[in-house]
Amino acid sequence: MHNDISIGGVYLPGLLVTMLAAFVVARVVWQMLSWTGLYSLVWHRALFNLALYILILGAMYSLSDRLFS
Repeated sequence: MHNDISIGGVYLPGLLVTMLAAFVVARVVWQMLSWTGLYSLVWHRALFNLALYILILGAMYSLSDRLFS
């Protein structure tokens, strides 16, 4: 279980911070996929982006749980 993170006296859930970090990483990956033209191989771009975001979020949550516990 992640602890709360205090930013300026405001406590944020650890999952929220992980979700924001995963979104930033996913945006970089999406931009790279767009630049390389690999999106032409994807049938439904929005579903692919959602699935990719969930995979990145799961990986980051799992790694952060192992590193910081």
